[in-house]
Amino acid sequence: MHPQLEILLELQDLKTQQRELVEAAEDSSHEIERKVFRVRPEDAAAQLQAKIEEMEATLAPDIANRYRVILDRRARAVAPVLSGICYGCFMTVPTALPQSNEEIRWCEHCGSFLYFVD
Repeated sequence: MHPQLEILLELQDLKTQQRELVEAAEDSSHEIERKVFRVRPEDAAAQLQAKIEEMEATLAPDIANRYRVILDRRARAVAPVLSGICYGCFMTVPTALPQSNEEIRWCEHCGSFLYFVD
């Protein structure tokens, strides 16, 4: 897999975790978990944000710019391709597009970075 694509996938996972932590901070039903683990979701979200910024800095400038543009429009910047369908927009990916994760590719319809699932 292309190293920049791996970073993009990790960033997406971190952003999902961060969103869940922010939601947990707003939800009072997680009060027991906070007392047991002694971790405030706000603190964990801040640590995740620092890691996200660190990883974003390692992206190539052109990929980082495209990543930011996609995130302005969508919650997820990277979409899987299953059976020739982009799961960012559910449109068919052209069959002429090589089905390999060795290069960075994006969907012609929604702009999401693509990774191909076997």
